Amino acid sequence: MVRTINGKPRPFGDDKPKKGAAIAAAAVVTGGALAVGGASIGIGGGAATSLDSAASQALKGKSSSKKSAQKGRHSEAWQRLGWRRLKKQAKRELECGPHSFGEVQRFFLRHPCVDLDRMLVTVDDGAGNTIDVSVAWVKMPKAGEASDLKRLIDKDGTGNVLLFGEAPPGSRFTGENYDSRLAKKLVVIAEAAPATGRPSETTLETAVEVAVEFPSP
Repeated sequence: MVRTINGKPRPFGDDKPKKGAAIAAAAVVTGGALAVGGASIGIGGGAATSLDSAASQALKGKSSSKKSAQKGRHSEAWQRLGWRRLKKQAKRELECGPHSFGEVQRFFLRHPCVDLDRMLVTVDDGAGNTIDVSVAWVKMPKAGEASDLKRLIDKDGTGNVLLFGEAPPGSRFTGENYDSRLAKKLVVIAEAAPATGRPSETTLETAVEVAVEFPSP
């Protein structure tokens, strides 16, 4: 799946490129030498092992974090990544129209939702940065309507649910770090943005990949 942000395609979900795999492939092709800017940098056996070990640990942490998230264990999910939850706010709405914008809002006028749950979490990534993660759970009357809603929201420039902790629309969460999930009549939307410091793109992507797995309250 791909969203176009500022004219640039940005894969998310299953279509997101695996950076670790790309690095490993480059090392294999060059016989243990990684090409950077036309120059070849040798990667010794110890360094390559260390690289593999770090990638393996990160993958293991994210995988177990997602499993905890799927069980609704919020604090545990972040701890699996070595992170810490600092703050959590949540709110339930019975209408989606007043809490959405763009084409998505017009969709809700034609197809009202059953209810809307929104949550804002601030987490510490253990590297001196904090991240705001906002999640919305939209329950629709029919599975087909939920599928249509997800397809619309996944397109850039169509609007969105107004995420908790954001006003006006798009001022805080811009779609740069985004993920979504469909579960029968439920659509889950997650976005992340730096709160303090300079968390890496990978860190922000990990945050939404985990958060989108949380079940509805």
